[in-house]
Amino acid sequence: MKRPDTIGTPHTRARRPHYHGGMNSTPANFVQHHDANEAGRDFVVGDLHGCVDALRYLLRQIAFDPTCDRLFSVGDLVDRGEHSEQALALLEKPWFHAVLGNHEDALCAVADGRLRRQWWYGIGGAWAAEVPDERLRYYAEHLRTLPLVRVIGSGKARFNVLHAEFFGSDAELDAGNYSAETRQQLLWGRELALGNGDPLRQRGLSLTYCGHTPVRDITQIGSQVFIDTGAFGPDGTLTIVQPQALRRWSISVEAARAEGAAELALP
Repeated sequence: MKRPDTIGTPHTRARRPHYHGGMNSTPANFVQHHDANEAGRDFVVGDLHGCVDALRYLLRQIAFDPTCDRLFSVGDLVDRGEHSEQALALLEKPWFHAVLGNHEDALCAVADGRLRRQWWYGIGGAWAAEVPDERLRYYAEHLRTLPLVRVIGSGKARFNVLHAEFFGSDAELDAGNYSAETRQQLLWGRELALGNGDPLRQRGLSLTYCGHTPVRDITQIGSQVFIDTGAFGPDGTLTIVQPQALRRWSISVEAARAEGAAELALP
């Protein structure tokens, strides 16, 4: 895995959202702990953004075994790509474990009537234009159960999964009593990825996998590893990493479909 000290060149997103606050709709289960996987392997996937065909291909490529392997997601399952509802259906899979992303947080705010649909459409939520309010509320009900952070294993083998970024130690991450500012950083923060945050503010933090800020290649800054390689974009890919083995796999949606990924069944 590439481990440079500075961030790679981010892909250009669509219009950056200006409304970052006031979307706190998740319950108090901010942190969820998982025992180390003694029976199989653990993987982490970057921002999916509806690119389910690329995921199908990668799961076949890594010979994913749903009976013992686990796939952790850094969030942003929905928006921008073609198959947001198929991505949301992954939440029903026992082997799939996501954290809340800012795009899911926006969906919840729209479902609650706290955010206008048109604003959400502007950041990629237009797939829901024909989705009835009732079904959107159903999705939001499930998304509200997602934690902001997942902690896997303990000791030297421990790794964390969250959406955007975190400044602090494992102990502060585990405490879960996040301020509104910390919650916003977890969902929307880009200080570290864009070179505006002090990497020393991560002292005592285990290896932590993040998404949110698209990069051209997997990039590590201090303890945090950014794995959103822009799956929805014309030059982007979806990336899966295996933390313990420091292995990675990437594929574009177009290349995955050329290999027949659309016909592959999910585990």
